[in-house]
Amino acid sequence: MTAILEELKNRILFFDGGMGSLLQASGLIPGELPETWNITHSDLIVKIHRDYLEAGADLIKTNTFGANGLKFNQNKEFDLEQIVTAAMRNAKQAVDTAVYPEGRKKGAVALDIGPTGKLLKPLGDLDFEEAYELFSQIVRIGVREGADLILIETMSDSYEAKAAVLAAKENSSLPVFVTMIFDEKGKLLTGGNVESTVALLEGLGVDALGTNCGLGPVQMKGILEDIMKVVSVPVIVNPNAGLPRSEGGKTVYDIDEDQFARAMKAITEAGACIIGGCCGTTPEHIKKMVAVCKDYPVRIPEKKHRTVISSYAQAVVIDRKPVIIGERINPTGKSKFKQALKDHNLEYILKEGVLQQDNGAHVLDVNVGLPEIDEPSMMEEVVKELQSIIDLPLQIDTSNMAAMERAMRIYNGKPLINSVNGKKEAMDAIFPLVKRYGGVVVALALDEDGIPETVEGRIAVSKKIYDTAAGYGIGKEDIIIDALCMTVSSDSKGALTTLETVRRVRDELEGKTILGVSNISFGLPQREIVNAAFFTMALQNGLNAAIINPNSEAMMRSYYSYCVLADLDPQCSTYISTYSGNVTVPGETKGESRNGLSLQESIKKGLKDRAFSAVTELLEHSEPLMIIQEEMIPALNEVGKGFEKGTVFLPQLLMSAEAAKAAFEVIKERLAQSGAEEKRKGTVILATVKGDIHDIGKNIVKVLLENYSYEVIDLGKDVAPETIVKTAADRDVKLVGLSALMTTTVPSMEETIRQLREKVPFVNVMVGGAVLTKEYAMTIGADRYCRDAMASVNYAEEIFEVK
Repeated sequence: MTAILEELKNRILFFDGGMGSLLQASGLIPGELPETWNITHSDLIVKIHRDYLEAGADLIKTNTFGANGLKFNQNKEFDLEQIVTAAMRNAKQAVDTAVYPEGRKKGAVALDIGPTGKLLKPLGDLDFEEAYELFSQIVRIGVREGADLILIETMSDSYEAKAAVLAAKENSSLPVFVTMIFDEKGKLLTGGNVESTVALLEGLGVDALGTNCGLGPVQMKGILEDIMKVVSVPVIVNPNAGLPRSEGGKTVYDIDEDQFARAMKAITEAGACIIGGCCGTTPEHIKKMVAVCKDYPVRIPEKKHRTVISSYAQAVVIDRKPVIIGERINPTGKSKFKQALKDHNLEYILKEGVLQQDNGAHVLDVNVGLPEIDEPSMMEEVVKELQSIIDLPLQIDTSNMAAMERAMRIYNGKPLINSVNGKKEAMDAIFPLVKRYGGVVVALALDEDGIPETVEGRIAVSKKIYDTAAGYGIGKEDIIIDALCMTVSSDSKGALTTLETVRRVRDELEGKTILGVSNISFGLPQREIVNAAFFTMALQNGLNAAIINPNSEAMMRSYYSYCVLADLDPQCSTYISTYSGNVTVPGETKGESRNGLSLQESIKKGLKDRAFSAVTELLEHSEPLMIIQEEMIPALNEVGKGFEKGTVFLPQLLMSAEAAKAAFEVIKERLAQSGAEEKRKGTVILATVKGDIHDIGKNIVKVLLENYSYEVIDLGKDVAPETIVKTAADRDVKLVGLSALMTTTVPSMEETIRQLREKVPFVNVMVGGAVLTKEYAMTIGADRYCRDAMASVNYAEEIFEVK
């Protein structure tokens, strides 16, 4: 482990380039699994590895990108054990037999781990721990066979990347590198952005991170610049050889070796420490890149010391501008919430989360601790459900260590943890979890001697917590001091002590602070008056984060006005947008049905149970088909437009579709009882092409098309062209959607289109997948390239002339 990371301190390291594109040129047929060539054509695989090493690569990737237990099992010609073992031995043989450029050390082998091809729950059907075990199987074999590092690459989902990182770190002591696949807007398929992804991966302790595939080096430069603004570990950039197109049935790329080398020099100058190639790059690309970049000094990013938490979709930086943490998902003093927990009423809990988000919370506190319930199970379930419909980061709030660890393990992002304190027992229990899973931890300024009465006592405890955390490898930036809010009704000087502690943590310790503000007013009438005044005073003393009720108008007025007066709201824009025109009082939701949110709002928010109830109410006085046209479709359209604009993310899009599906099931039952039926707009065939098991994109398109009243014939994955053609002909289908993730399977897509044109020329073909571009799609004969699921729906509406 040390050798690679130590070498990186002295110079830029070079990865190899593409493998699949070289195998295609050597005769890999459409639909054939590249990983099987580790066994059937081992000499060729060894030669490709050796060619890259002799071209100047320091790190070679094993031919295991698509190797996992879903694709290779005991029922296949070769199982996973055979494939990974052969891949490792081929790579090691190449390392041992290569003739290295003068002055270059022996190469290292990176165990290459790609995505499973499935979406994780709740968006898909793969459980987080199942994904973890799939990745662990590969890691264990690779470690046994002598891998030097682990490269987790081409990840489009931060949650799947987390499962892979945990598998790598918990089953090995090797360096772990991760590269994600961002689009040109800097977004992952599932909605994450650069900042949220970096926060997650750095929290998990990866040794280097970056981006690969999907784009060429020119298009990746902007993404690299965004990464460099927030990253504190070495950055990897492994682009394609430009953008792909098809010529004579072969995939070619638009950047030659010299252009690639020049573009990679710019990438190096922008701060990348580890560079190489992906699809379409060859040993000649790498050789010329090394020649141009080898003497450029390496620049390891400086530690940024940012206090940042994240969800799957966004990062929240805790700094000068105060952060609002919604306190309503907590049973303390809330009889209705306690009852909801006892009744397992998740709809009530989710609605509380949605309402706080709508009213301005930046983070949601999640506390489900009741003696009568299984807290670890409930915490895990509530975190998963909240993250399926809300894109805010969460604060995991519990004193139950089992509940805390389960929540941190399955949390999609870098969470806020509430809390630790200065007691040795507490720090020894919680800091290892923070180090393992990542997180920012709230630290209460108390210890074995209780709550210090003086400011000096609380500062001393804070210092002890910082020092102990450092011993676990946790920096001060990942600690937020809770200066402790004691009720003034029993201690008249309590507020002053708290405020002075907040100020001194800021000024003397250069730390961050948090308070549970409402504690200040226990036992007093009209508590909101005292809370709001104290909140303003705390903000003036430098408070960074506050746990408050964002549904309280008084508290939010205090917050928005403080931001204006402290020059934290440029041009007063947030204040003006919040309070100009018709002001909706926080806590009030327009358009509610008698039991809660309207059907449209329930679909837009992704609340399945509420959508079910709302449609049941509507059916008492409205016709089923009218509900579909006037309530459901407008809601889906609004969510779809938000997705296209980048204000709604994939998980929210899918959960809205699931909510619509729940409502539609009620309508379908009513239509069946009446003898009527909903008119289908048309029939669409969907398939992942021969040789490709990645069906994430196809499954997303299916969900949306069905919600827009299309009949979908889902042929699954790894589908032969003949099957697609026969189904289209037999069912007289006007529209076929084809998906491919890997470069090696695009020829299968092209062949499928060719056969469709020949035998069912009336069919329209839409295509999608990470390796495709609009131009590439046109060169292989497609009618429409659809970059996402909503584009597929829009094209279907065109084809079937939906008005």
